Amino acid sequence: MGSSYLQGFGLGAGLIIAIGAQNAHVLRMGLRRQHVGLTVAACVVIDVLLIAAGVAGMGALIEGRPALLAGVRWGGVLFLAGYALRAFAQAWRGASLQLSGDAPALSMRRALAAVLALSLLNPHVYLDTVVLLGSLGGRQAGDGRLWFGLGAASASVLWFVGLGYGARLLAPWFARPAAWRVLDAGVGVVMATLAGMLAWSGV
Repeated sequence: MGSSYLQGFGLGAGLIIAIGAQNAHVLRMGLRRQHVGLTVAACVVIDVLLIAAGVAGMGALIEGRPALLAGVRWGGVLFLAGYALRAFAQAWRGASLQLSGDAPALSMRRALAAVLALSLLNPHVYLDTVVLLGSLGGRQAGDGRLWFGLGAASASVLWFVGLGYGARLLAPWFARPAAWRVLDAGVGVVMATLAGMLAWSGV
């Protein structure tokens, strides 16, 4: 029980903490203090549902269908490459954190649409949660499958809550345009690297 939980938590944390489109969006919303609760809740619910689906058997099902797995894989490559280009473009333009009342704010509907799009339209998310975590969790014996899923879900909850609400501590630093350039350029490099690794992987 304990070992399955810790295994799920450790693997889940390792996959979730890596900078990605979803994490970059949560960080950005947290820094701007716009719809943080909604953004965090949406990410947590989506991750937990996908992990549960994977552990319940969907991961093994997708893993056993090479054509479907290839479609998810190349869809992830295209998504990550497109996001990398977008991040590089933002780094080129530059930005700064606006804390005044003049800062443009997203409506709740647009904020929800943005986080849903970045979470559900990214095939790489399905590879991490449904295929990888699901296939590994599905191999656990007895109650180990449940505890593995709970461990991975716990890592997701702790990470997104900490990232969303802890981002405000970085606000003074991100008030400078140079900091945003570094963040966006870093995200672009990571996304491009992930796209390349996924393209050359045997997934």
